[in-house]
Amino acid sequence: MTVRPLLDDREARPYAAIPITASFSRWGEVNALVPEMFTWLAAGGLSPAGPPFYRYWVAGDREREFRLEVGVPVAEPVEGDGRVIPGTIPAGRYLVAVHTGHPDRLAGTIKEVDAWAAENGVRFDTGVEDGVEVWRGRFDFWLTDPAESPDPETWSTELAYLTRSPTAQA
Repeated sequence: MTVRPLLDDREARPYAAIPITASFSRWGEVNALVPEMFTWLAAGGLSPAGPPFYRYWVAGDREREFRLEVGVPVAEPVEGDGRVIPGTIPAGRYLVAVHTGHPDRLAGTIKEVDAWAAENGVRFDTGVEDGVEVWRGRFDFWLTDPAESPDPETWSTELAYLTRSPTAQA
Protein backbone atom coordinates (compact mmCIF):
# COMPACT_ATOMS: atom_id res chain seq x y z
CA MET A 1 0.00 0.00 0.00
CA THR A 2 1.40 3.39 -0.88
CA VAL A 3 -1.06 5.69 0.90
CA ARG A 4 -2.04 5.41 4.55
CA PRO A 5 -5.79 4.79 4.89
CA LEU A 6 -7.98 7.79 5.58
CA LEU A 7 -11.65 8.37 6.30
CA ASP A 8 -13.51 10.34 3.64
CA ASP A 9 -17.14 11.51 3.63
CA ARG A 10 -18.66 11.04 0.18
CA GLU A 11 -21.90 11.94 -1.55
CA ALA A 12 -24.07 9.36 -3.33
CA ARG A 13 -23.33 8.98 -7.04
CA PRO A 14 -25.27 7.15 -9.76
CA TYR A 15 -23.64 4.50 -11.90
CA ALA A 16 -24.27 1.92 -14.61
CA ALA A 17 -22.92 -1.60 -14.15
CA ILE A 18 -22.95 -5.20 -15.28
CA PRO A 19 -23.35 -7.75 -12.46
CA ILE A 20 -21.34 -10.96 -12.48
CA THR A 21 -20.52 -13.86 -10.19
CA ALA A 22 -17.07 -15.26 -10.82
CA SER A 23 -14.19 -17.10 -9.23
CA PHE A 24 -10.53 -16.15 -9.64
CA SER A 25 -10.25 -18.71 -12.44
CA ARG A 26 -12.81 -16.69 -14.45
CA TRP A 27 -11.44 -13.23 -13.63
CA GLY A 28 -10.74 -12.57 -17.31
CA GLU A 29 -14.53 -12.45 -17.79
CA VAL A 30 -14.77 -9.80 -15.07
CA ASN A 31 -12.03 -7.66 -16.63
CA ALA A 32 -13.65 -7.97 -20.07
CA LEU A 33 -16.74 -6.15 -18.77
CA VAL A 34 -14.86 -2.85 -18.39
CA PRO A 35 -14.61 -2.10 -22.14
CA GLU A 36 -18.16 -3.41 -22.57
CA MET A 37 -19.35 -0.79 -20.05
CA PHE A 38 -17.57 2.02 -21.91
CA THR A 39 -19.05 0.81 -25.20
CA TRP A 40 -22.53 0.79 -23.63
CA LEU A 41 -22.08 4.33 -22.31
CA ALA A 42 -20.84 5.60 -25.68
CA ALA A 43 -23.76 3.95 -27.52
CA GLY A 44 -26.14 5.83 -25.22
CA GLY A 45 -24.30 9.12 -25.65
CA LEU A 46 -23.20 9.05 -22.00
CA SER A 47 -19.85 10.06 -20.55
CA PRO A 48 -18.19 8.55 -17.49
CA ALA A 49 -18.30 10.73 -14.38
CA GLY A 50 -15.39 8.95 -12.72
CA PRO A 51 -13.12 5.94 -13.06
CA PRO A 52 -14.43 2.42 -13.65
CA PHE A 53 -14.84 0.28 -10.57
CA TYR A 54 -15.61 -3.14 -9.21
CA ARG A 55 -18.29 -3.12 -6.53
CA TYR A 56 -18.03 -6.23 -4.38
CA TRP A 57 -21.27 -7.41 -2.82
CA VAL A 58 -19.68 -10.68 -1.73
CA ALA A 59 -15.89 -10.86 -1.51
CA GLY A 60 -14.81 -14.34 -2.45
CA ASP A 61 -11.49 -16.05 -2.14
CA ARG A 62 -9.74 -19.01 -3.74
CA GLU A 63 -12.68 -21.31 -2.93
CA ARG A 64 -15.71 -18.99 -2.94
CA GLU A 65 -17.03 -16.96 -5.86
CA PHE A 66 -17.16 -13.18 -5.83
CA ARG A 67 -20.49 -11.46 -6.44
CA LEU A 68 -19.78 -8.06 -7.92
CA GLU A 69 -20.67 -5.38 -10.41
CA VAL A 70 -18.34 -3.85 -12.97
CA GLY A 71 -19.43 -0.25 -13.24
CA VAL A 72 -18.80 3.32 -14.22
CA PRO A 73 -20.10 6.43 -12.42
CA VAL A 74 -22.41 8.64 -14.49
CA ALA A 75 -23.62 12.22 -14.04
CA GLU A 76 -27.33 11.33 -13.88
CA PRO A 77 -29.21 8.10 -13.09
CA VAL A 78 -29.62 5.79 -16.09
CA GLU A 79 -32.07 3.11 -17.09
CA GLY A 80 -30.66 -0.34 -17.57
CA ASP A 81 -31.30 -2.65 -20.47
CA GLY A 82 -31.39 -6.02 -18.74
CA ARG A 83 -27.66 -6.65 -18.97
CA VAL A 84 -26.60 -3.22 -17.71
CA ILE A 85 -28.24 -2.14 -14.47
CA PRO A 86 -28.48 1.24 -12.74
CA GLY A 87 -27.01 1.67 -9.28
CA THR A 88 -25.90 4.17 -6.68
CA ILE A 89 -22.61 4.47 -4.86
CA PRO A 90 -23.96 5.02 -1.34
CA ALA A 91 -23.27 8.24 0.51
CA GLY A 92 -21.33 7.90 3.73
CA ARG A 93 -17.94 7.73 5.35
CA TYR A 94 -15.48 5.53 3.50
CA LEU A 95 -12.16 4.10 4.56
CA VAL A 96 -9.98 4.87 1.54
CA ALA A 97 -6.49 3.68 0.57
CA VAL A 98 -4.60 3.68 -2.72
CA HIS A 99 -2.72 0.64 -3.98
CA THR A 100 0.00 1.41 -6.51
CA GLY A 101 1.43 -1.51 -8.42
CA HIS A 102 0.29 -4.70 -10.07
CA PRO A 103 -3.32 -5.68 -9.29
CA ASP A 104 -2.09 -9.17 -8.40
CA ARG A 105 -0.73 -7.63 -5.18
CA LEU A 106 -4.03 -6.01 -4.13
CA ALA A 107 -4.60 -8.78 -1.58
CA GLY A 108 -1.66 -7.49 0.47
CA THR A 109 -3.07 -3.97 0.49
CA ILE A 110 -6.50 -5.29 1.47
CA LYS A 111 -4.92 -7.09 4.44
CA GLU A 112 -3.21 -3.84 5.47
CA VAL A 113 -6.50 -1.93 5.20
CA ASP A 114 -8.30 -4.57 7.26
CA ALA A 115 -5.57 -4.45 9.91
CA TRP A 116 -5.63 -0.64 10.02
CA ALA A 117 -9.42 -0.67 10.39
CA ALA A 118 -9.24 -3.19 13.25
CA GLU A 119 -6.50 -1.22 15.03
CA ASN A 120 -8.48 2.02 14.72
CA GLY A 121 -11.93 0.68 15.61
CA VAL A 122 -13.37 1.18 12.13
CA ARG A 123 -16.20 -1.18 11.23
CA PHE A 124 -17.31 -1.78 7.67
CA ASP A 125 -20.95 -1.58 6.62
CA THR A 126 -21.78 -5.24 6.05
CA GLY A 127 -24.62 -7.60 6.77
CA VAL A 128 -25.30 -11.30 6.53
CA GLU A 129 -27.65 -12.85 3.98
CA ASP A 130 -28.09 -16.61 3.84
CA GLY A 131 -25.01 -17.04 6.01
CA VAL A 132 -22.80 -14.95 3.69
CA GLU A 133 -21.22 -11.58 4.48
CA VAL A 134 -22.61 -8.93 2.12
CA TRP A 135 -20.98 -5.51 1.73
CA ARG A 136 -23.09 -2.36 1.37
CA GLY A 137 -20.21 -0.42 -0.17
CA ARG A 138 -16.92 -2.05 -1.12
CA PHE A 139 -15.31 -0.58 -4.22
CA ASP A 140 -12.07 -0.82 -6.17
CA PHE A 141 -11.79 2.28 -8.39
CA TRP A 142 -9.34 1.79 -11.26
CA LEU A 143 -7.53 5.16 -11.41
CA THR A 144 -5.09 4.30 -14.20
CA ASP A 145 -6.10 3.81 -17.83
CA PRO A 146 -4.09 0.80 -19.11
CA ALA A 147 -4.23 2.27 -22.64
CA GLU A 148 -2.29 5.29 -21.38
CA SER A 149 -0.04 3.40 -18.94
CA PRO A 150 0.34 -0.23 -20.06
CA ASP A 151 2.81 -1.23 -17.31
CA PRO A 152 0.70 -2.72 -14.46
CA GLU A 153 3.44 -1.80 -11.97
CA THR A 154 2.44 1.87 -12.45
CA TRP A 155 -1.31 1.39 -11.98
CA SER A 156 -3.18 2.91 -9.05
CA THR A 157 -6.32 1.44 -7.54
CA GLU A 158 -8.37 3.20 -4.89
CA LEU A 159 -9.96 0.92 -2.32
CA ALA A 160 -13.05 2.56 -0.79
CA TYR A 161 -15.02 0.69 1.88
CA LEU A 162 -18.18 2.15 3.39
CA THR A 163 -17.99 2.28 7.18
CA ARG A 164 -20.72 2.12 9.78
CA SER A 165 -21.68 5.36 11.42
CA PRO A 166 -20.78 5.66 15.11
CA THR A 167 -24.47 5.25 16.04
CA ALA A 168 -24.65 2.05 13.98
CA GLN A 169 -21.70 0.57 15.90
CA ALA A 170 -23.41 0.74 19.30
